[in-house]
Amino acid sequence: MVRTIFAQPDPESVWAQHRRVVDHLADIGMDTAADYLDVAGAEILAFAGFPKANWRQIWSNNPQERLNKEIRHRTNVVGIFPTRASIIRLAGALLAEQHDEWAIARRYMSLDSLAQARIRLLEPEHEPAQLTEEVAPRTQIS
Repeated sequence: MVRTIFAQPDPESVWAQHRRVVDHLADIGMDTAADYLDVAGAEILAFAGFPKANWRQIWSNNPQERLNKEIRHRTNVVGIFPTRASIIRLAGALLAEQHDEWAIARRYMSLDSLAQARIRLLEPEHEPAQLTEEVAPRTQIS
């Protein structure tokens, strides 16, 4: 059901579908899930403020997963680290290497798309409602 939010063609439809999903969850008795989704709406739907061409790259966490996998691989090869500083040094070197690669060799988003996103963010079409209350974790969502 939540995936339908991301499949919408424009920002207005994204926000409307989010509202429908929250209302549906509340109607079927999943109040905790509805509360969490409602409170997290502004964060979950932040991608809708960017040009549509960038949406998939913004909501995807594939680059982060690849980086975590590489860090896990390298630390597993070493096995046991003698000190905390040694693991920080290894992970820091991997992060610095990845930063250089993303900054120079392989951009995740083109400079043109970033410029378009910046222009759009400076002149938002609509502002999402401000969240005034925090939902405290109650029980596990079933």
